[in-house]
Amino acid sequence: MSFKTLYAYQKAFDLAMEVFKLSKTFPTEERFALSNQIIRSSRSVCSAIAEAYRKREYPKYFTNKLTDADSENAETQLWLDFAEACNYLPEKHKIVLQSQSEEVGKLINYMKNNPGKFGVKTDC
Repeated sequence: MSFKTLYAYQKAFDLAMEVFKLSKTFPTEERFALSNQIIRSSRSVCSAIAEAYRKREYPKYFTNKLTDADSENAETQLWLDFAEACNYLPEKHKIVLQSQSEEVGKLINYMKNNPGKFGVKTDC
């Protein structure tokens, strides 16, 4: 099974793509600030999930990478807050993206709490 089949990865990827599209609407002066940060953090969620899954034979590494994914997801939420506060993101759209991010967080936590369902040996 590929990490691409993981529901958490798919949802995180979808969110990262929505964030990327959103960042295209930010003013050019935000290109190296808010745009860069929000794109980086949202993509890092996907990356960390993929890394966790590929290293699942090492339970501590699996958990550590999922913790990284969760942290990056929280950072993405922070940047969404800034985008809304700067009036680059309508509240209605922010609520949708926030909800998607919260769903990703729940899926990451499910993976952390149920490592055996993802091929992680928990008897080590």
